[in-house]
Formats: sequence, structure tokens, C-alpha cells
Amino acid sequence: MTKPSVFSWILWMLSGIVLLFIIAPLLQVFLSLHFTDYAKIISDNELHQSLITTLLIGFITTLFFSLGAIPLAYLLARKQFRLKRLIVSIIDIPIVIPHTAVGIALLTVFSPKGIFPLNIIDSSLGIGLAMAFVSIPFLIQSAREGFLTVPEKLEKASLSLGMNHRQTFFKIAIPLAWHHIVSGFIMMFARGISEFGAVIIIAYRPTTSSVLLFERFNSFGLLAAQPVAATIIIISLCIFVVLRLLASKN
Repeated sequence: MTKPSVFSWILWMLSGIVLLFIIAPLLQVFLSLHFTDYAKIISDNELHQSLITTLLIGFITTLFFSLGAIPLAYLLARKQFRLKRLIVSIIDIPIVIPHTAVGIALLTVFSPKGIFPLNIIDSSLGIGLAMAFVSIPFLIQSAREGFLTVPEKLEKASLSLGMNHRQTFFKIAIPLAWHHIVSGFIMMFARGISEFGAVIIIAYRPTTSSVLLFERFNSFGLLAAQPVAATIIIISLCIFVVLRLLASKN
């Protein structure tokens, strides 16, 4: 057995620093809480309501936009057409745009004087649109990867045996790409419910969990914000575990 080289030790040390940077803040949020803080979480009706609002809007938004995102992912995986590469690149743009700018951009489109004359300020619709814009790339790209793993010859065989395109899509393509689609759905949902920048520009009310966290910190300081942060982290970890389980099954 060869001894680890100096270079290997350097790699381990640098890796450890990065891992510590990720793990330490998450652990410290929980270690700094006292028993009374956990009791406050249980009895905090405002926190409960913000979580229900966030999860409900996030789920409905993800479900609604998946009706268009999944077909788009299928077309990008199966069809060759002009500007395809450009469209694939455009889909990822919401990930890199500052999310406060996303909020402003959405307000220029969805407003009484915008392209779509809707008033989305301080509304569940506005929150849903903000969540969808920043998170939909995760569903599209994951579903696209899933469809790319489905052998195209299976779909051609299905068509040659008498199935039409709709039947082939729902009975061949969707089932075989299902794990990727579900993973993308969960990633879109998780990213959407964690959104803050675009949401606070559009809708301060109804209060989402991320806005409540900001409000508690801004008004009462770090100690008041920690229980809210701990609750949000727990929910995020649960979603992460589900994603990992799906990935292992896949």
C-alpha cells in the first residue's frame, strides 16, 4: 500500500475546507437554538401560515408549468430544427439573471400597463410567476436528459406497431423518462419555494417563508430569524433526501 503523497494531503485539506464551509453554517443554525426556540417554532402560527402558503403556491406553480415544460423538453430531445441551440441556451438564462431583476422584468410584462394587463403585485399569482421563472429550467433540462436516455428505436417500433404519436409519448417516452421527470419536478419545486429576490419585488404579501425570514431578521435581529431559518433548512433537507432516493432508484 503506497503512502499518500504531499499532493494528496493538499487535495484532502482543500476539500475539507470547502466541506467545512458548507456544513458549518447549517449545523450552527441548529446548535445555536435552545429548547425554547423549538417550542416557538411549534407555536408560531405566522411561520406555519407562511410555510403553507409557500408550499402550496410552489406545488401548484410547478404542476401547472410542467404541462408545458415536459412537452418542450421532449421536443428539444427528439426534434432537430433551426435555433434549437439558441432555445436551449435561453432556457438556462433565468438561472444566471439576478433575481431582483427578474422581479422587475416580470412586472414590466404582467402589469396594468404591460403586455398582459394583470395586477400581480401582492398576489399569489405574482409569487407563482416569480417562482416559475427562476425554477423552470431545472424541470426542462432534467426531463430533456430523461427523454434523451430513451432509445428512439423504441418509439419508432411503437409507431410501426400501430400506436399513434400521442400513445407513444404517454406509454413509451413518459414512463421510461419518468425518474428524470420526477427529479426535475422536485428540483423545480425546491428552487421555487426558496426564491426570495424576485418574490419580494413582486409580492411582500401573502408572506412566503423566505420573506418572513427576511422580515424577522430585519425587524428583530439574528436570534429571531434563526428558528425560521432552521425550519426552512429542515424542509430543504427533506426534499434533498427525496431527490437522492429517486436518483439511487434511477
